Amino acid sequence: MVTVYDVPADRLIVKVAEKLKDKVEPPEWAMWVKTGRHKERAPEQEDWWYIRLASVLRKVYIKGPIGTSRLAAEYGGKADRGSKRYHAVKGSRNIVRKCLQQLEKLGYVKKDKEGRVITPQGRSFLDNVAYEVMKELVKENKDLEKYMK
Repeated sequence: MVTVYDVPADRLIVKVAEKLKDKVEPPEWAMWVKTGRHKERAPEQEDWWYIRLASVLRKVYIKGPIGTSRLAAEYGGKADRGSKRYHAVKGSRNIVRKCLQQLEKLGYVKKDKEGRVITPQGRSFLDNVAYEVMKELVKENKDLEKYMK
């Protein structure tokens, strides 16, 4: 059985983002917002919300149970403080929170005592998409056929 761990993250996230476009609507402020204190401008990609949504879902699958603060740290970076040293800062917790709320509405994530965890429906969704990605990889490269058994 193919799982999220068996396929490249970048391909999986793009494929999951495509599937989530039909199910979720980004907030109206999403086109103007910065993704953290360490950024100067908003994202240039039109579909950045869906990519972040897919990425959050994958991180909850792999690192769950996980909370908003830890997820915000995952999407953080280093802040330019002028002539002083760079410091690590967290990404936007509001974006992470809204993503988790949308994933909860879809039934892919649920709240636990220690944070958010993936539901069986979310695990099945990600594993099915991972299987599709693996099939595409096998078409591109015949050496991977041994993993599809």
